[in-house]
Amino acid sequence: MEREKFGSRLGFILISAGCAIGLGNVWRFPYIAGQYGGAAFILIYLIFLVIFGLPIMTMEFSVGRASAKSIVRSFDALEPKGTKWHWYGKIGMAGNYLLMMFYTTVTGWMIAYFFKILRGDFAGEMTTQQVTAQFGEMTANPWILIGFMALATLLGFLICSLGLQKGIERVTKFMMLALLAIISLLAVRAVTLPGAGAGLKYYLVPDFGKMTEAGVFEVIFAALGQAFFTLSIGMGSMGIFGSYISRERRLFGEAISIAALDTFVAFTAGLIIIPSCFAYGISPGAGPGLIFETLPNVFRSMPGGRVWGALFFLFMIFAALSTVIAVFENILSCCMDQWGWSRKKACLINFFAMLILALPCALGFNLLSDFHPLGGSSVVLDLEDFIISNNILPLGSLVYVLFCTSSKFGWGWDNFLQEANTGRGIAFPKWLKAYMQYVMPILLLAFWVIGIITMFI
Repeated sequence: MEREKFGSRLGFILISAGCAIGLGNVWRFPYIAGQYGGAAFILIYLIFLVIFGLPIMTMEFSVGRASAKSIVRSFDALEPKGTKWHWYGKIGMAGNYLLMMFYTTVTGWMIAYFFKILRGDFAGEMTTQQVTAQFGEMTANPWILIGFMALATLLGFLICSLGLQKGIERVTKFMMLALLAIISLLAVRAVTLPGAGAGLKYYLVPDFGKMTEAGVFEVIFAALGQAFFTLSIGMGSMGIFGSYISRERRLFGEAISIAALDTFVAFTAGLIIIPSCFAYGISPGAGPGLIFETLPNVFRSMPGGRVWGALFFLFMIFAALSTVIAVFENILSCCMDQWGWSRKKACLINFFAMLILALPCALGFNLLSDFHPLGGSSVVLDLEDFIISNNILPLGSLVYVLFCTSSKFGWGWDNFLQEANTGRGIAFPKWLKAYMQYVMPILLLAFWVIGIITMFI
């Protein structure tokens, strides 16, 4: 079967950026920046994005394009005879399933809140506590969570079933362009609110004193984690799109374009949220509940807040759903590569499989709320996120780095460089070999170990 291809370079960039632009950008980034001192945190984050994210993304694209396969088969096509790199393909495939087991539930939250805002659930005479309590009431109802999770799953597979160009590329292009328009409009509204100036100063002017207060090491580790995970690298989520593109462009330049777009969305999300919080006297470091428990209070108090709130959650839906579609495509491609299924058959089987696999996360907030897999107040979502974020992504990135730098046991530096630098555009620097071969693996291992220790101490 001939492999599908993107219809345009813009489609490749927007879809790859759509995979990277997810809840990590528009949910996690603003509240982490709020917790760790605003601009001082952002500067450190950008440094790590350059020294970690861009090289690994280029390697994942290169493996995908050279093999023309999904992660479940890409290492088989390129590994030296007798080596076992292909074992990671199964882990990467499992990682994509595991990510969607909780991501579809959270995407469902975004859809639910969009309808709640439109319906006027936060309008009228309500206390701040009553607005905040609505999130707890929603997650306590298993049928609501399962219903919206199923809707997010159905939308994702329906779009994927239409094909790469007619479905995924066409719909993701629309969503990403609409997303960029909506966040630009929301950012203008946020920065012009009375009292937003203090939030802009907090967000844009570096204050290393605030970073010291939070703890320098803690801030550095948080910035490293955000830079590392925002690009969805390490389990083939990017490699699949490399397998769909031509050799007309060099891959390092494409990685820069995607990372720049990803960073723009994350930065602009902060421009929306942090000045809005300051304008209404709310802490921008409120944590994960900022989106669902704090911002509805902001929109309730804001003139025209029902419209602005609906636009905000529509933006969140596009960000989340673009990632769902991208990862679903990786899952479908794995099934088509591994078992020779048609796209329609893969969509149908995986739709029902995903409904079952996502149930523990949806039920973890209600029927399974007494189950604390990581201790404390943790829920099933925390366990699934821990396996992905703290283990599969950093260790998977290590696999890609070793595979692309080991000439004796892996694909090798020369093969990687030749693939990455085929075409027009910005070349991957040859002089980075020593850094990628010796320094990067140590940093990735250290990051993984520190993450495990931090979780359990």
